[in-house]
Amino acid sequence: MHRHRELCERAVDPLEIAAGLEAHGVTDRTATRFRHRDVFSLAEEMYARVPRAGDTAPRSEAPDSPKVRADWALLTLLPGALCAATVTGLRLTEGRPRLAVAVVGVFAISLGLRAAVRRGPLSAARAWHPTTSTRAWTCGLLAYALLGDGLLAAGIEGGPDGPPTGGSGSPWPIALASVLALTLAVVPAAWCAHLFAVRARRRLATSRGLEEFASSVRPLLLGVFGLFLCALGGLLAGSGAWLGEPPAYAAAGALGALLLLARLLTVHGFTHAPAVILAAAGTAQALALVSVFAGRLPGCSLLARPVETAAAAWGPGSVPALVWGGAALVLLIHATRTLTRASAHAAHGDTP
Repeated sequence: MHRHRELCERAVDPLEIAAGLEAHGVTDRTATRFRHRDVFSLAEEMYARVPRAGDTAPRSEAPDSPKVRADWALLTLLPGALCAATVTGLRLTEGRPRLAVAVVGVFAISLGLRAAVRRGPLSAARAWHPTTSTRAWTCGLLAYALLGDGLLAAGIEGGPDGPPTGGSGSPWPIALASVLALTLAVVPAAWCAHLFAVRARRRLATSRGLEEFASSVRPLLLGVFGLFLCALGGLLAGSGAWLGEPPAYAAAGALGALLLLARLLTVHGFTHAPAVILAAAGTAQALALVSVFAGRLPGCSLLARPVETAAAAWGPGSVPALVWGGAALVLLIHATRTLTRASAHAAHGDTP
């Protein structure tokens, strides 16, 4: 109690103490040394014995859960709506007007995404905001989803002969359907994050041990993750049908999974792993693209051989699918270990 007195004095209920103890490395085995069956029981005694100003009885009801608010629910629709408007403008214009639409559209979509992730269940506490490099790598991955596969295919064939125009005669195609689906997927991502936060808080209130809580939250996390992938698959199919493009299920699905997991970890206070994994995925993807053009140099054809072999066997989209899928798998394994901790769902850092 002396070591964790500050935690006990500012705690509003025993659950917050239990989460703080777990964050400091106290386990159920440690609690048995203090003659308690688990950390939750130890936290209840500490809450009762440490005096606080305006002391009240422990709360028996479930901790406050994030509420659905109209502002963030509407803001999640903004990126997809702006992207759909931009795509429509690109389809209806030619030449310089199309370039102007593209520039204004990218700027508007960026502002829409920024607004959507700064409110509601996808927003992080001020101390947990992603770094500038994380934002830069995220933008780079989205840019590759739009332009990368076309540039990779053109590079393998000896091109490109010019910049993309977005029309039928473009030197290399633009994957508008993938980016449209990913921006529309902000809506299911926000609702899945909200569902995960609410259900995890409720299970925190009813669990009587750290292992019990982790075993109950792990299937919840996997279920929410699967629900998002199903929603993203439907959005990819719909976007591809509307734009007449083949849906890039593997690559765009892997990128959507990677970005969702990175954001969930950031929201709950784990910012290091998303930053590292996003940087690694972006670097690997950039190296794969550069290797194709570096292979044109005399005596450097071997540099492009792995990427060309993968593209010839499964298509250009297989390269980002493998990179982003591997990165998403690493983050998923990390999330099943960190987002199932009680300390990840403490009452601090709530979204507005």
